Amino acid sequence: MINPVELSIAAAAGFVTGLIASIPVGPVNVTILNEGARRGFRWAILIGAGAVVMEVIYCGLAFAGFSELFQSNSVRLGMELVSFLLMLFLGLRYMLAKSVAATSRSVTEFEQRLHPHTAFMTGFVRVLGNPAVLLFWITVSATLMSHEWMDDNWLSKTVCALGAGVGGFSWFAIFSFLVSRKRGHLSANTLLRMSQGSGACLFIAALFLVGKLAREWALAKPGGW
Repeated sequence: MINPVELSIAAAAGFVTGLIASIPVGPVNVTILNEGARRGFRWAILIGAGAVVMEVIYCGLAFAGFSELFQSNSVRLGMELVSFLLMLFLGLRYMLAKSVAATSRSVTEFEQRLHPHTAFMTGFVRVLGNPAVLLFWITVSATLMSHEWMDDNWLSKTVCALGAGVGGFSWFAIFSFLVSRKRGHLSANTLLRMSQGSGACLFIAALFLVGKLAREWALAKPGGW
């Protein structure tokens, strides 16, 4: 039976995750910053659209891999711990970042092989060549399912993945608009500060997760702590 409340929670969780995941410094944002100022809003937003499509594909692959995993309480608690550690690591990494990385070795290799010539394919390939995106969504899937923000069925997973796509595209649309309107006035330092803000959000989320995890471990242990 379809539960609108649960689907709304899954959609909201996907939207927030997709939005926060799209803000940190990375090849796509740097490309939009450079190309949007030179070629305008349409080119920049097509780069973002290509990136979002590949992001949703990775998201779907990650969500598809978790079906029977959370039937074991110990496994679920273990995945929550992994989720906390990754969020803490990413939060600190983005908060303490000192520079903007325009690309990575894996992305460069993919671009040399595929030679993307359109804005959409440029964004698509820049996410395709970053395997860390898939790892991120695997962790997100574990987090959402272990906290029951996404149910273990295809409808909930699809709604959550679409929400993530909408969240990511919302950021790229806003960023593309700002870049095209303020040509030359948005710098890499501005993008770096945005990334640090996103890192702060992930750090706060990690603190929330560890508090919830501590309570669950206390309840799971016979007689409490």
